[in-house]
Amino acid sequence: MSLRTLNLSDALHAYLTGAVSREPECLARLRAETALLPEARMQISPEQGQFLHLLVKLLGVRRALEVGVFTGYSSLVTALALPPDGRLLACDISDTYTQVARRHWEAAGVAERVELRLGPALDTLDALIAAGQADTFDLAFIDADKANYEAYYERALRLVRPGGLVAIDNTLWSGRVADPSCQDPETCAIRSLNARMQADARIDFCLLPIGDGLSLAVKRPDGQGGQDVG
Repeated sequence: MSLRTLNLSDALHAYLTGAVSREPECLARLRAETALLPEARMQISPEQGQFLHLLVKLLGVRRALEVGVFTGYSSLVTALALPPDGRLLACDISDTYTQVARRHWEAAGVAERVELRLGPALDTLDALIAAGQADTFDLAFIDADKANYEAYYERALRLVRPGGLVAIDNTLWSGRVADPSCQDPETCAIRSLNARMQADARIDFCLLPIGDGLSLAVKRPDGQGGQDVG
């Protein structure tokens, strides 16, 4: 028994991601290719991927939303967990990175489950809301530019159904959120989001120390959806 989360040594992390991992080969190949990129740290960890896969299964997700695709690891995790008629709407601005994602979605046989929309994600999310798609998604996963995290959260909260889940990555931000001397815009944006979610009566909330921090918000049945923050 422990009163706090274990620190993961290199050996323990290797055990977690190796000996007890169920990462499919298609995901391992994508992770290996992404590891060669200078921006490889933008990818979620494999243990986060397994947790996301389990959440999609537990919630019976049929309609999912993703803000921030990069090379497509979390998209592929989600698509693999969806039922054959499930769909993921994925938002990103990079054609270069998402070309990698498309190739791996195709190789894994799930490309038909993913609709990629290139362009500013706020524009895409606002268009979905304007089209009457509020309360229609089962899950939203956010892992994109930190300056817009609060805006993404509010849109996502409007788009997920009551009882649906909004999951947000990087909310511990390598520990910088707990360091008062860190006042850079990205750290401040994440701190502000964390405080907003902690106080938000529209959701049930927890922040898990997995990967770089993963916040989970379940939209309460009596929630009124998000508030526009511009």
